[in-house]
Amino acid sequence: MRSVFRIVLALSLYIALGGLAVAQEHTIATVVKLSGVNWFQRMEEGVKHYAADSGNNAFQQGPSKADAALQVQIVEDLIAQGVDALCVVPFSAEALEPVLKKARDQKIVVVTHEASAQQNVDYDIEAFDNAAYGVHFMDALARLMDERGEYVVMVGSLTSKTHNEWVDAAIEHQKAHYPKMKWVGQKIETNDDQQTAYARTRELFKAFPNLKGFIGSSAVDVAGAGLAIEEMGLADKTAVVGTSLVSVSGQYLKTGAVDMISFWDPAEAGYVMNRIAEMVLEGKSVEDGADLNVKGYEKIQLDGKVIYGQAWIDVTKNNMEEYSF
Repeated sequence: MRSVFRIVLALSLYIALGGLAVAQEHTIATVVKLSGVNWFQRMEEGVKHYAADSGNNAFQQGPSKADAALQVQIVEDLIAQGVDALCVVPFSAEALEPVLKKARDQKIVVVTHEASAQQNVDYDIEAFDNAAYGVHFMDALARLMDERGEYVVMVGSLTSKTHNEWVDAAIEHQKAHYPKMKWVGQKIETNDDQQTAYARTRELFKAFPNLKGFIGSSAVDVAGAGLAIEEMGLADKTAVVGTSLVSVSGQYLKTGAVDMISFWDPAEAGYVMNRIAEMVLEGKSVEDGADLNVKGYEKIQLDGKVIYGQAWIDVTKNNMEEYSF
């Protein structure tokens, strides 16, 4: 009896000291472009959902303003804290390369989102093919504009990789298929700020009085443009499409100042990033065609280190009530 007790005691101590690592908890930090905005608040819901489902210590942080240096500092701090994995939505992919390399050199798993060209990663998650998404916006805008007239494109930042991929594909598609439309104004940078998008829109109408179309990339671009268009009484003379959320742009969908928004659910993207990080930490492979058991990511496409889902959603005033975020 005494010998059995000793065996049980020894085994308990062995487990307590980590010898078997039966239910090892991973610490996974998600770092977003900007805290306190609807898009990333929704993403945090997905991170928290993942934490509850997995039992891992998963949490989200982000800078108080959209600033590459501030985001880099957060990542530096998390490396110093010894996290197991980083899930990052880069404000500037280039600015993050050195610090992400530092993380990987220290055996920290790195998964990014909206950064298909990021080099120092294990994987990057894209909700869909970025060129196809941009083409989709241009086709929608062309229909609304009767395939003629001047339009502008907005990006959160000239360094936001996916925003630029979307609008570059849209512009290229316009030039090839809609010759009576004309891109004006270069790429309008809004710094992911609705007030800036609003101010830029008013400036654009002064520079281009015949302006008819807008494509927005940041979640707040079309809301800022919509407010300006509404104030100027131009809702019936313009067409506005872009990435946003109902919680951000719904009031302008109702009035017609914004015609269509598209998005992927940032909560699902946050969940998927963390799940992929967990898979890498546990030595599991990510296979082309795999089902990640998350809506929009049931049959992923793997291209090198880039994972593509099929997760975009189109919303107009006719179906906006279906979405609560």
